[in-house]
Amino acid sequence: MTSIFVNVPTTDLERSKAFYTALGAGINPLFTDENAACIVWDENVFFMVLTKEYFATFTDKQIIDTKTQAQTSIGLSRDSRDEVDAIMAAGLANGGSEPKPAQDYGFMYSRDLEDPDGNILGFLYMDPKAAEQGPEAYMAEHAQA
Repeated sequence: MTSIFVNVPTTDLERSKAFYTALGAGINPLFTDENAACIVWDENVFFMVLTKEYFATFTDKQIIDTKTQAQTSIGLSRDSRDEVDAIMAAGLANGGSEPKPAQDYGFMYSRDLEDPDGNILGFLYMDPKAAEQGPEAYMAEHAQA
């Protein structure tokens, strides 16, 4: 199985650690120091939250201001609409913001959460039948019901 490590910059490492643990993620202390924190979502998905200065050592490109510019949007699935709403509530209560209204497509429900640095996280739930059939077949089947 492939693991994913997503590097995200922060201007305040301690604030970021508190934010992500409030969302239910853990921290791997073996890969956490004054420059970085390894945020553990599950056994295969990790965020490396890096100070902007340390993040800059991994690239020669300009590090953007994530409060005003987007470089990426990270999507993480949840097992239900209620779980999407619950993680959003935790994020909003701990310094996050919701940049746009929830998106409800019938087969998929998603909400975006910006962390305190402006990094965009999308939390989504997709009906398992829609994932199996594809959205068009799922919607066609439910339109006839």
